[in-house]
Amino acid sequence: MIKQLVGKLQRKPSFNNSHSDSNLDANSSLNLSQEHDSHGNHKLNPGKKSSARADQTANMSGSGYEPLPSLRDVPNSEKQNLFVKKLNLCCVVFDFSNPSKNIREKDVKRQILLELVDYISSVGTKFNEVAMQEITKMVATNLFRTFPSPKHDTKMPEIYDADEDELTVEPAWPHLQIVYEFLLRFVASPETDAKLAKRFIDHSFVLRLLDLFDSEDQREREYLKTILHRIYGKFMVHRPYIRKAINNIFYKFMFETEKHNGIAELLEILGSIINGFALPLKEEHILFLVRALVPLHKPKSVSLYHQQLSYCIIQFVEKDHKLADIVIKGLLKYWPVTSSSKEVLFLSELEEVLEATQAAEFQCCMIPLFRQLGRCLNSSHFQVHEQLPLIICVHFYSLI
Repeated sequence: MIKQLVGKLQRKPSFNNSHSDSNLDANSSLNLSQEHDSHGNHKLNPGKKSSARADQTANMSGSGYEPLPSLRDVPNSEKQNLFVKKLNLCCVVFDFSNPSKNIREKDVKRQILLELVDYISSVGTKFNEVAMQEITKMVATNLFRTFPSPKHDTKMPEIYDADEDELTVEPAWPHLQIVYEFLLRFVASPETDAKLAKRFIDHSFVLRLLDLFDSEDQREREYLKTILHRIYGKFMVHRPYIRKAINNIFYKFMFETEKHNGIAELLEILGSIINGFALPLKEEHILFLVRALVPLHKPKSVSLYHQQLSYCIIQFVEKDHKLADIVIKGLLKYWPVTSSSKEVLFLSELEEVLEATQAAEFQCCMIPLFRQLGRCLNSSHFQVHEQLPLIICVHFYSLI
């Protein structure tokens, strides 16, 4: 087995890796306790430090292969080179579809990854160009992969029930979680110079991160959400590109596939971004509202991400009351005809929009709005009837 591992280490790492996992307990699979710091960041804390971690690379020794010492046991002048060597060791990608395959090697790699996370959290010197190149190479090798195409229906379900629908889980999560934690801490580290790091965390890297939002594992999407938000905050040069790339994901989802697992998470990131838009709003931001956000009400699976979508819409209307007319007319355009459950969602969002609407904007859309609400009176859904009087009495009389 040791000879096989040495052979693996000498081969060029592959960017292809088959993965998939979701409701697994990270603590049991990783033997870690997962916490959060005061800023809400993920925090991995190893439980008991086993002798395996202290002698992790000794387990990888074999004929002709020299074991590497722990990063804590070498002088500061040698840590950077040793760090790079251990990054290269972690570029070996294992097959997790077979749990009984390469068990020892997988555990050795996991222990090295944990040591790298610990090192990157406590490093006191700036990362140089060589280290950044190796960091991004290791992350890309482990994370970036193509998800298998759905075998059956390619469209998202209209209604999702977490208690009834079985979540897909990622077999490689025991390693992927630590790599995500490593990337998060690298991006957030004060020792990461954004001007230098942007050469490696470039548009191609960001685009491949965005591709991973289609993962069926919710835990992976949560990490991606946090990491992308940190990248958006730290690398100002990437901000327009990130917004455009997310826009393109929405277009493909709406007009081609109607299948994407990360729409809610992407909208959650955008909600924070929109909240920070300066006034007056730029034309590109208003076009994003009109061409991407409002049409997201059309897909049948809107209930899966409606809460996040509604928040983004309200942020726009609160920043510029004149946009209320555009939003209300957009809601009327995509108003559900046969789904009472979606109609309840639209009425709830309409109520919030009307709270931020001024009389002048209301006058522009009043007639078509009353016509649609008149049709709602014929609905057999009790929640539709409950919401209509509230909307009419509380909001309309104050606006007319």
